[in-house]
Amino acid sequence: MNIVLTGSLGNISKPLATELMAKGHSVIVISSNPEKEKEIEKLGAKAAIGTMEDVSFLTEAFKGADAVYCMETFGFFNPDFDYLPYIDQIANNYKQAIEQSGVQKVIHLSSVGAHTSEGVGILKFHHLAESIMSQLPKEIVIKFIRPVGFYVNLLGQILTIKSQGMIVSNFGSKEKEPWVSPYDIATVIAEEFDCPFDYRKIRYVASDEFSANEIAEALGKAIGKPDLKWVTVTDEQYLDGLLNFGMNKQIAEDYVAMQAAQRNGSIYEDFNEHKPTFGKVKLPDFAKEFAAIYNQQ
Repeated sequence: MNIVLTGSLGNISKPLATELMAKGHSVIVISSNPEKEKEIEKLGAKAAIGTMEDVSFLTEAFKGADAVYCMETFGFFNPDFDYLPYIDQIANNYKQAIEQSGVQKVIHLSSVGAHTSEGVGILKFHHLAESIMSQLPKEIVIKFIRPVGFYVNLLGQILTIKSQGMIVSNFGSKEKEPWVSPYDIATVIAEEFDCPFDYRKIRYVASDEFSANEIAEALGKAIGKPDLKWVTVTDEQYLDGLLNFGMNKQIAEDYVAMQAAQRNGSIYEDFNEHKPTFGKVKLPDFAKEFAAIYNQQ
């Protein structure tokens, strides 16, 4: 198939492009950064340089494709940024470009928690995007991929570990919860491109499940800090930390609310009813990756 990927060479799109090409598919990777063009071509894919805000560009990039992979992302540190209207715009741009280009097969990256717009904090943007994409004509088949929390999000704790000697968050307990590697997400998406597009579907993705204490133990062992602890603070304390770090206030508040939903388990309600087979990348695998990055910083 001829497949167009959004997401540039990010955590998911880069391994996804590699896996799709290994399976014999032709791949075009969209990036807003002209400097990525050579790197994309080095992988063996074609580059399309433009922005998600440009519907005409998206439409041209999608023309001739058998299938497209769509995702949304944004930064957390612009104080004037309003993320929900932005997601509304990008999802509608995808919708318009898909209709105008004639693409009939779509895979959309969503998230655990997208089953609702209430009580899931920042994850409500995935519910919004899914709702907009679902308005496409019924003959256009969409597969929504809903991964759980990314292992790589734990890399954000490196500074705290180095400065305070601990992992700090507003969630965490002895209860296990699911985590996922971008490599396992890429594998699932690649599988779905090869499966029939005969109906709209939702597929969750997870790699492993473990508790906050198990995370601290595994990461501590990997970085030579066997006494590393996971410390849970209040929502207010965690929010203060994010704001002091320079995060956009609305995003910070909704990020804290998302992690509070992790704490009470509400974001996993639908996931638990449709729990997938777990992927290949386990906590010890990520701990090695974490240690390599930790020792470089």
